[in-house]
Amino acid sequence: MGFNNRDIDITKNIRVIEWLKSELLTTVSSLFTLLYKGLKEGQEAILEVLANIIFVTYLLAKRLGISFDEIDKKVESKVKLGIAEDHKIERWYGDLNSLLEYFKRTRR
Repeated sequence: MGFNNRDIDITKNIRVIEWLKSELLTTVSSLFTLLYKGLKEGQEAILEVLANIIFVTYLLAKRLGISFDEIDKKVESKVKLGIAEDHKIERWYGDLNSLLEYFKRTRR
């Protein structure tokens, strides 16, 4: 019983998913380390790590059969729900409305 291309593709996809999961954990760990050390590490380092978390999350979703658009729509839905439920972040800072406005501007 030999492997065919489909078996190789499935195996490859599983390996990529495992690698992306590991990458996500490593990057979140890096974020925690940076935040523990404080801003002396610099905004650029924090920006790099946060962007990588988002980047890896999109790639992981794609490997799991979830489109980039589905992720965006789900995040937007969560933002709207947070606004409707008067989430503390929204009440204190207005961040959810700011994020919703960002989604509206970028989806034109």
